[in-house]
Amino acid sequence: RQLARLGVDVIEAGFPIASKGDFNAVHKVASSVKGASICGLARSIKSDIEVCAEAVKPARSPRIHVFLATSKIHMQYKLKKAESEILKLAAWAVGYARNFCDDVEFSPEDASRSDRDFLCKVIESVIKAGAKTVNIPDTVGYAMPDEFGRTIKAIKERIGDRAVISVHCHNDLGLAVANSLSAII
Repeated sequence: RQLARLGVDVIEAGFPIASKGDFNAVHKVASSVKGASICGLARSIKSDIEVCAEAVKPARSPRIHVFLATSKIHMQYKLKKAESEILKLAAWAVGYARNFCDDVEFSPEDASRSDRDFLCKVIESVIKAGAKTVNIPDTVGYAMPDEFGRTIKAIKERIGDRAVISVHCHNDLGLAVANSLSAII
């Protein structure tokens, strides 16, 4: 409630599919916090999106945040999917989430290690599918500030004002603040 009083526009309250406790927490925040969009996190999987939608349903302004890995290492070893499959799945996930609420966010997991051209193609496809916000995560804390800043600049140049761009920086190398600042400069 204090975050909403402070004017935070979006509160990502949890990952509802992760556990009954996470679901209950997100649902409770969505039911009781007013003045901010309440968001839940979901993998690009039908059941995740459905459970997330149910958890954020009571919010005045619900948001579903779907994510899908886009780096070659994650596509090959974690997801075992080709680029063409990732492009289709990302757009499908955003479109499916839009069936439950108008405000959908998408994150290309491990964006900082993704091929920049492919990353932009994924971003363009999810915007076309209805994503209003695209979050660029440095999932494994890998990015250096100058490179991260160039990535965000390239994305902004490619998509213009078709979606809000946000970032999510991990601090594994002690560079989360520097990376976040380089993204807005």
